[in-house]
Amino acid sequence: MEQLEKLREIVNNSDNIVFFGGAGVSTESGIPDFRSVDGLYNQKYDYPPETILSHTFFRRKPEEFFRFYQDKMLCLGARPNAAHLKLAQWEKQGKLKAVITQNIDGLHQAAGSEKVLELHGSVLRNYCEGCGKFFGAEYMQEAKGVPRCDACGGSIKPDVVLYEEGLDGGTLREAINYIRNADVLIVGGTSLVVYPAAGLIDYYRGGKLVLVNKTPTARDGAADLVVQGSIGEIFGAL
Repeated sequence: MEQLEKLREIVNNSDNIVFFGGAGVSTESGIPDFRSVDGLYNQKYDYPPETILSHTFFRRKPEEFFRFYQDKMLCLGARPNAAHLKLAQWEKQGKLKAVITQNIDGLHQAAGSEKVLELHGSVLRNYCEGCGKFFGAEYMQEAKGVPRCDACGGSIKPDVVLYEEGLDGGTLREAINYIRNADVLIVGGTSLVVYPAAGLIDYYRGGKLVLVNKTPTARDGAADLVVQGSIGEIFGAL
């Protein structure tokens, strides 16, 4: 595959790579793209996922929110796939400077990546809104109904960016800085339609923009290399 050889050459010749990834990186680990409105969701829930995962819905209907959160977002049995593992390997080799992810599953860290910028937070972190006590994903998974703090009885909020909420300013600035200074920017597993995250690639100043995705994206025409297919299979072959 000609594109794969080009990608291998780009990676081999760089020590300043930044990876920016979306849901497609984790779907190959069995984690559903919760933004997709499919028959299963429609049968089981009275609202589409994007409505359930909004700040307004979290406040108004916490029982329904946490039912969806436990069912669809706490995928505690998921394991890193070949893409996660390859990125961690590149970091250890000094080739990759940072992983910027829209995913909230912690799989990059589980694979061994250390510099991970989580634009949308993580389901592995949950905090009491009353006293600030931290709760892991297992506590949230085992909770009945709306999870409550075992110290003060306060409500617990996942450390994830819901619809209607803004991204963390510090994380966003750091991500922009890494992208702006990267020699190679590899964008994988994202259709580049969710903003503001999708707009981050506009900060890239280099000449080696690589897009890896199963389907075409709106930015393919601006890329220096487009590799279409399973990101796990593609990265596993490098």
